[in-house]
Amino acid sequence: MNPIRDRIVETLSDPKYRPLDAAALASKLKLSKKERKRFREALNELVESGQLRQGKKGRLRLRTAAGFITGVVRRISSGAAFVIPHEAPPELQKKDIYVAARDLKDAQTGDEVMVRLISRRRSGGQRCGRIEKVLERASNVFVGTYFESQGQGWVRIDGTAFDRPVFVGDAGAKGARPDDKVVLEMLRFPSASRTGEGVLTEVLGPRGDPGVDTMSVVHALGLPYQFSEAALDAARHQAELFDDSDLQDRLDLRRETIVTIDPETARDFDDAISLRRDRRGHWQLGVHIADVAHFVPPGSVLDQEARERGTSVYLPRHVIPMLPEVISNGLASLQEGKVRYTKSVFIEFDPQGRPLGAELANSVIRVSKRFSYEQVMPVIRRPESARGKVPAAVVKLLQRMHTLAMLLRKNRFADGALEMNIPEVEIDFDEDGSVTGAHERFHDESHEIIEEFMLAANIAVAGILNAREIPCLRRIHGHPDELRLKSFQEFCAGLGYHLDNYRSRAALQKVIRDAAGQPEERAINFALLRSMKQAEYSPELTGHFALNEEHYCHFTSPIRRYPDLTIHRIVGELAAGRKVRRQHPGELLELGRHCSLTERRAEKAERELKRIKLLRYMENRIGEEFDALITGVESFGMFCQGLKIPVEGMVHISSLSDDFFSFDPTGRTLTGQRTKKQYRLGDLVRVLVVSVDLDRRQLDLRVAPDASVPDRLSRTAAAVSSRQRGAAKRTSRKHKGRTASRTASRKKKTRTPKRRKSR
Repeated sequence: MNPIRDRIVETLSDPKYRPLDAAALASKLKLSKKERKRFREALNELVESGQLRQGKKGRLRLRTAAGFITGVVRRISSGAAFVIPHEAPPELQKKDIYVAARDLKDAQTGDEVMVRLISRRRSGGQRCGRIEKVLERASNVFVGTYFESQGQGWVRIDGTAFDRPVFVGDAGAKGARPDDKVVLEMLRFPSASRTGEGVLTEVLGPRGDPGVDTMSVVHALGLPYQFSEAALDAARHQAELFDDSDLQDRLDLRRETIVTIDPETARDFDDAISLRRDRRGHWQLGVHIADVAHFVPPGSVLDQEARERGTSVYLPRHVIPMLPEVISNGLASLQEGKVRYTKSVFIEFDPQGRPLGAELANSVIRVSKRFSYEQVMPVIRRPESARGKVPAAVVKLLQRMHTLAMLLRKNRFADGALEMNIPEVEIDFDEDGSVTGAHERFHDESHEIIEEFMLAANIAVAGILNAREIPCLRRIHGHPDELRLKSFQEFCAGLGYHLDNYRSRAALQKVIRDAAGQPEERAINFALLRSMKQAEYSPELTGHFALNEEHYCHFTSPIRRYPDLTIHRIVGELAAGRKVRRQHPGELLELGRHCSLTERRAEKAERELKRIKLLRYMENRIGEEFDALITGVESFGMFCQGLKIPVEGMVHISSLSDDFFSFDPTGRTLTGQRTKKQYRLGDLVRVLVVSVDLDRRQLDLRVAPDASVPDRLSRTAAAVSSRQRGAAKRTSRKHKGRTASRTASRKKKTRTPKRRKSR
């Protein structure tokens, strides 16, 4: 018998128990320090045996009783919802369970619930259910617009999760004025039969102010944006302790030629490169990463803060760092001419760019030269132009880096790595934070140099940890779902592209390559992206599908990613020859879930704020037309994203009044029964701005009156013809490229490979 195990089960069995994470549960049980280890062991045993399960926030509960199913709610516009089960029982023909509005109680999108299956079924056999209990709320804190009615205060919650305003009591509470953006905590969630009730906790400011937009997203997603005074004091203390003359038994690389290459606007610099070539033609690549672990001891207040945040958050015109700026922009920033502590991985490659081995070191460096991406390729292509401005040793280093990186890149794709050509768009702002336009982010070979070396470092470190059987947080990317890939194959066939083996990375990459520069390029890349799983953090040996790597981890950005910091601690112990503390797989699994969640939250925050900015830009453009790309097709309409301004809106099927359109889920198309007019994922279409609802984050579009869409037959024929012309051009370019390469070789010049966008 394990008394702590029994206490855990007894506590979680209490009807009044509300899900807690491991740390909170340990506090509730009032465990001593000696008991904490046995508590962790008991917890891992219960999770592994299936008696306990952890929610998406790491909160613990007993497995659901027989007859019930647990899952996550996704509400729809009608007021009903679907519950996506955590584990679908065999009797469910379809995984999702339909819940009518009257059976939903007060459950909201994202809530974890317990649902009971009922006898009623929908057409098609889908099972229906009734919510019995909300196990865990997605959030209790919301942001909305304050208004008053009949002397009482109300808040209209942002987004579409709540179709009615929430009552907040006395008018002017917290000094709020009509049309202010406010934060509220929900006291009673709304249901089909009652109004929601909340309390104002903060007034953000007038609706429409750019700074208020940012704080609205921060509060709505629960982003921690202020450091505790204890964390700031700890960071200042680390600055006081740092002595750049104390090498601390580190490998001294201060005389090495080392460079950093970062965006022009970068504030922190966490990776640097050195590279030599020996007489055998072997490459000795050094990837040097800021030693954040030196300044953030495990279990310290800085560590707790970084773990809670999980990642830095990069919002338009604003960054919420994972660590105080004293560390992220100071002590651990590899600034030119400054002595800095680093963790280094040295990788040896043969003359063909194949890895032969790797070593780790705790090191100290002094960056010789800092470059922005824009500065690198002119130096590589025209070294004479840099004479007198850039040291000769640095010019030689850049040229070597370019040669090796292109070799690594060629090998990587030859080995089956995937690369999707999806353009990255950056929004342009004026000084007040208002949108003025947008541009496609330009990636040239300077970006690819750093990308290849960072990938090589991550792969090398993961390989070393695996060889020594050290449990760690890996970066995994699971194999795509079989049905999704099959649907992608059928989608490609509809566009005239043959995908003979949808399980093969090489076949998938061939389709992407064949579509490059063709009208269907975006459609195919979008469709393949939709077929892929999301990458995540986990100790599991799943591998990385897109990279075609069995072992992969994140090592290169400990300033902004907590998983990298955990890898650095292991690397530091190995490099120093010390015994590594091995974390239990259960601990790593919980940490991986948390870091994956914070990463997705950060990505969502960036998307959400960009969407707000773009919608505000569109508010003054009602009635205007623009060219857009169809990014999603559903039975109720299609989503379209502008080409020049990357805002996404909805063309509802009811606005396609010239015909009756039917939906094909396999081909992701809407087809007119009379005209045979067709709208397909990835098509270009001219749309008209009808309305903007910024609070609900909605842009209503219609197909422009004069817009035309070719029928399927003519479009497919045109696509095939276009592809044939493109293939002929590529063959011609390939032949010319070989001739040019031979000529360049005779002249002893470096050939510049064709640029491909990074994934």
